[in-house]
Amino acid sequence: MKINPFISFAALALLGTLPGCNMRKLNKGSYGGSAHTSGYQADTLASPYATGSAKNFSKVIGWRGDETPRAPAGFTVTKFADGLDHPRWIYVADNGDIFVAESNTVLKGILKFGAGISRKIKTQHIGKSVNRIILFRDSDKDGVPEKRTVFMEGLNQPFGMLILGNHFYVGNTNALMEYNYTSGDTCIRGRGKKILSLPAGKHNRHWTRNIITNREHDKIYIGVGSGTNVAEKGLENEVRRADILEVNTDGSGERIYASGLRNPVGMGWAPGTHTLWAAVNERDELGDELVPDYLTHVKEGGFYGWPYSYYGQHEEPRMKDQQRPDLVEKAIVPDVPLGSHTASLGLVFYEKRAFPSRYHDGAFITQHGSWNRSVLSGYKVVFVPFRDGKPSGKPEDFLTGFIGDLSKSEAHGRPVGIAVLADGSMLVSDDTSNTIWRVSAK
Repeated sequence: MKINPFISFAALALLGTLPGCNMRKLNKGSYGGSAHTSGYQADTLASPYATGSAKNFSKVIGWRGDETPRAPAGFTVTKFADGLDHPRWIYVADNGDIFVAESNTVLKGILKFGAGISRKIKTQHIGKSVNRIILFRDSDKDGVPEKRTVFMEGLNQPFGMLILGNHFYVGNTNALMEYNYTSGDTCIRGRGKKILSLPAGKHNRHWTRNIITNREHDKIYIGVGSGTNVAEKGLENEVRRADILEVNTDGSGERIYASGLRNPVGMGWAPGTHTLWAAVNERDELGDELVPDYLTHVKEGGFYGWPYSYYGQHEEPRMKDQQRPDLVEKAIVPDVPLGSHTASLGLVFYEKRAFPSRYHDGAFITQHGSWNRSVLSGYKVVFVPFRDGKPSGKPEDFLTGFIGDLSKSEAHGRPVGIAVLADGSMLVSDDTSNTIWRVSAK
């Protein structure tokens, strides 16, 4: 095949700006990053640009032989499933069926061409999305599913899943979809119905759309991340973004439940309360130690800063010509910092009793891992203890071992989805090694 030389040179030039394999393209400036991801305080945050802005994409090397992630003493980690195609999110139905959304960042045009020749992009496993949902059924509850079927396909970057009555809902990147469903179904063949359009379009940096319901099962909450890092493509691109939206179960009655949340992915209700919590993935390119991702309670009508400020009233320097002091003044300080650039995504509250009592009602958060830090951070699952519906301690490592050789920025995998099964064991999806891990208490 004859390749247009202009296209090939343009593509190669563009690849220099794309995610890299073990790429440590450190911009001018010094770096003070470390592997620590805790200890951040709103009144002692680093100054913007105190360090350079690193591009340090991990090289994913996978798991060899009997290698697994590591859990604390008293727990066992086993492989629940493998051979998937970028498993992102996990949803467990009341009947025990386990649904896994396989979806990914999509590259088009010259970026898609570059993906075909770039080792950089291949190691990050981005470029195309298989766009389907897989069903697993483990009828004898031994941690090994007997049934595995394609439940749905032909979707558009599916992520969040939800069953309410006789309907199965899917959060596509551009729409909330509703399908007819009967408990026990192993596939859905109908086209379904779009009950709500969601913002996607050309600038869709945060394409995931998680969905959950409330305890009354009469509302659906949708996490919609910002289209860009810090509104660099214009505020008109960010309408209905960086928000948690609330709708009725038929898609009507939309309102913004909370705003200023750059990328609110994991969501859940603190046990024993009516308080919504979210894991939020914060902004990049202000230096190694800015801005911390966080776990926070979500106040109805609350504003959390993006893009005008971060971590409360810290003004965003890149918005100096478009500042909104009225919004900055009321920006809510998050509850729990989770480390800068950790890509904290998944969230589940542990309401079972199989794990030791110290984990009861606490929050587990998956950290997909950094690219904008000179030393890798994240790449693990952390635990935040709760008491009476509020955090009662600092984040602590729970599932680790995803980082291989830190000096080479090597990672075995990247955790993202998380869910708890009826028997109290936990599932964690590892989207770059195409594996789902099961964590159980001995």
